[in-house]
Amino acid sequence: MPFHDRGAVRIRYEQAGSGFPLMIIPGGGLNSTIAGLDSAGHPFNAVAEFKDEYRCIAADLRNANGGQSSGPLESERPWDGYTDDHIGMMDHLGIEKFMVLGYCIGGPFIWNLLKRAPDRVVAAVLAQPSGSRPEMRDLFYDNNMKGWGPELVKQRPEITMAAVDKFVTRMYRTNPDFVFTVTRDFVRDCRTPVLILPDDVPAHPYAVAMEAAMLAPNAEVSLFPWKEPKERIPLAVRQIRSFLRAHRPM
Repeated sequence: MPFHDRGAVRIRYEQAGSGFPLMIIPGGGLNSTIAGLDSAGHPFNAVAEFKDEYRCIAADLRNANGGQSSGPLESERPWDGYTDDHIGMMDHLGIEKFMVLGYCIGGPFIWNLLKRAPDRVVAAVLAQPSGSRPEMRDLFYDNNMKGWGPELVKQRPEITMAAVDKFVTRMYRTNPDFVFTVTRDFVRDCRTPVLILPDDVPAHPYAVAMEAAMLAPNAEVSLFPWKEPKERIPLAVRQIRSFLRAHRPM
């Protein structure tokens, strides 16, 4: 189990396969882990699906319960702290350009990667991406204060629930709109090819996924629904494979 250490941050990651680098960001919110790729929340395991053709790299999110990555809570810049981890991992591996596929919270992470490292991300796939519902603005705050924070504090006594509250407030309440990490103007001007596979559950609003797809000038979108019936999932995976091949550098 390799680790990447950067100051006070330790990131546990895994690699599989060979070929052009494909970063895979598991879903599960702030409890995003490599092991989670085999959970019911993931319609398919992207590492298993694409390691035959790509160098797949996945990591446990910093401070995810059930994972092995750890570090401080950067309350003033939570999204950028995680993006530092993603970029730092690729720097550690000597990878300059890569593609990325992310589930759930991977959607906001990908938009932030496209903002922070536009010349490095060649193409991106957002599967069932997270977004903000106007009628449920505190959904992510409430879920993390109940499901992520208490367990983290139990494991890390140096972290208090007050610190968790400050972190999650900054992450989900300071700019509780759209995809959390970027503006609509940014998406409208983003030239990176993106493939969006919408979902329609409280944490993955269909309307936000489709708005992003309509705004991004080089966006493609999957059929919908693509997870049900389950017989459609291989078709969605086939579309992802075609998209990645179309944008993979020679």
